[in-house]
Amino acid sequence: MWTPENLQRVREAFERSPGRLARQHSRILGVSRKSLFQMLKEIKFHPYKLQVVQRLNKREKEVRVAFCTTMSGLLQENPDILNNLLMTDEAHFHLLGFIKKQNMQYWSPVNPKELHDMPLHSPKVTVWCGVGAIRIVGSYFFENDNEEIVTVNSERYVTMLEGFVEPQL
Repeated sequence: MWTPENLQRVREAFERSPGRLARQHSRILGVSRKSLFQMLKEIKFHPYKLQVVQRLNKREKEVRVAFCTTMSGLLQENPDILNNLLMTDEAHFHLLGFIKKQNMQYWSPVNPKELHDMPLHSPKVTVWCGVGAIRIVGSYFFENDNEEIVTVNSERYVTMLEGFVEPQL
């Protein structure tokens, strides 16, 4: 077992530099990685992944608060307005398969040096869909007249809204 002093050294090191890799802490503290992970478990420290969020400036916050205030008023006046609300999003689907290496582990007694070849810019298709309280609108694939995949830009998005979404509403 570890001494309370060693546990305190580990706690202080991680509180001082929480973003430093455990491997670096292990080297600096002169403790094996296995022992370090056991001590971290003992002092109830857990690894967390950094979450990336969109930074909002003052103007963007004001716009969002104004939208919420307006929607709140509209909902109080007419609760059925939600039946006319359509939430939309796009998703990219990689046509050659896409592997997120952070989600991929390979367990083996020896390193198989497994490689997954992929082109630098893999072809993908962008699909749009709208979901409302009473209907689903879509799917819409962003393609040209020859059914070739195209990049989404404002002109193509407006064309999709006018030619595909509006008639369905």
